[in-house]
Amino acid sequence: MNVEEMLGQSGILTLLGMGVVFSFLIIMIVCMYLLHAILHALKMDKDQPASSAQASSGAAAPAADQKAVVAAIAAALKSKGDLQ
Repeated sequence: MNVEEMLGQSGILTLLGMGVVFSFLIIMIVCMYLLHAILHALKMDKDQPASSAQASSGAAAPAADQKAVVAAIAAALKSKGDLQ
């Protein structure tokens, strides 16, 4: 087997491998699209709403805690000397 035959076989093998990978990617994209269509048709793509008690207490807590978190970060930076 000479060099030209080996290069020809390696080129064919490279193209074959790339074709297999490209085919798999196309199949995966089609499957994901079909799954999206099925879930959308069954209305399973929507998040379930939380109960009103959890929603009201959950929305107010982060806003109140945000100032405390900012103050804690500023105090930590000042104690390390990073904040002048």
